[in-house]
Amino acid sequence: MPVFTSDFLPTIPFRNSHFNTMYRPLFMKDIAKYSRKRITTWDDDFIDLDFSFVGSDSLAVLIHGLEGSSDSKYMTSTTNHLNAKELDTVCFNLRSCSGEDNLLLSTYHSGKSEDVDFVVNHLLDNYDYKNIIIIGFSLGGNLTLKYLGEKSDEISPTIKGGIAVSVPIDIASAEKEMDKIKNKLYLEVFFKTMKTKVLEKAYKFPEFQLDKDKLFKATKFKHLEHLYTVPVFGFESPEDYWEKASSKPYILAIKKPTLLINAKDDTFLSKECFPFEEAHHSPFFHLETPKYGGHVGFINSFKAYENMWLEDRIARFIKENIQIPIL
Repeated sequence: MPVFTSDFLPTIPFRNSHFNTMYRPLFMKDIAKYSRKRITTWDDDFIDLDFSFVGSDSLAVLIHGLEGSSDSKYMTSTTNHLNAKELDTVCFNLRSCSGEDNLLLSTYHSGKSEDVDFVVNHLLDNYDYKNIIIIGFSLGGNLTLKYLGEKSDEISPTIKGGIAVSVPIDIASAEKEMDKIKNKLYLEVFFKTMKTKVLEKAYKFPEFQLDKDKLFKATKFKHLEHLYTVPVFGFESPEDYWEKASSKPYILAIKKPTLLINAKDDTFLSKECFPFEEAHHSPFFHLETPKYGGHVGFINSFKAYENMWLEDRIARFIKENIQIPIL
């Protein structure tokens, strides 16, 4: 599909990528009311789903980013906005991210789309929705695109499309960007919880031989992947993980209307994360690349009522392109 020309143009302070990235988690005050449902997985673990019902026959499945949860501000604001459009939502908390550690040594990673498939099938089997849309942010967006592509030949007709926001679709090159000094603060924020989780897993599962000295010294995602992701999930190396988990190779296989919104000033993303060629060659995949927005930011100004561009863009794509009738 043709690449969308974006109409997102924030006020001057929010044209700074870091300012826009940090403003949402630090200053936005959105709170959503959820009804939690815990489901048991095929491997004797659990996943917590946070529903927000308004009596709709359509459901949006929201998937958060790295170390996020249903309480992440982009999740609560999207939930509230879609509810106001008379759309039910469910926030999919990835394993270990719902406020309670999961039961297994393994948690989640960027390409663990089998969990998405499990949750989607649970929703199809246990709820009577006519339409389901999948919306993912950052890591959750990678899961969304990967799932829609790899399952394209067998996906339920109830799944009408997807939306992904601020997605590192090419993990190898995106991690090189994350290693740069411009992202040092973000890495420190991520590592604060990630290192704690890995330490807790090593304590609960003593058979997991963790080199704690290397964990404390880790300064790159690749270091944590060597220590945890690769051995726990059975990858051969971080490079093997990057290749198998990235969603970019699956984009051309997508057969449902799907939108990717990646800001050109997103410091998390490499040039390989802007799939213009795939968008031009796919009848289903749409790409929008605003000049500004940061990473899952897209804040317009200091006035709260003006800061719904991202949420409204999601709703417009659902209505106009996926063609689900909403307010």
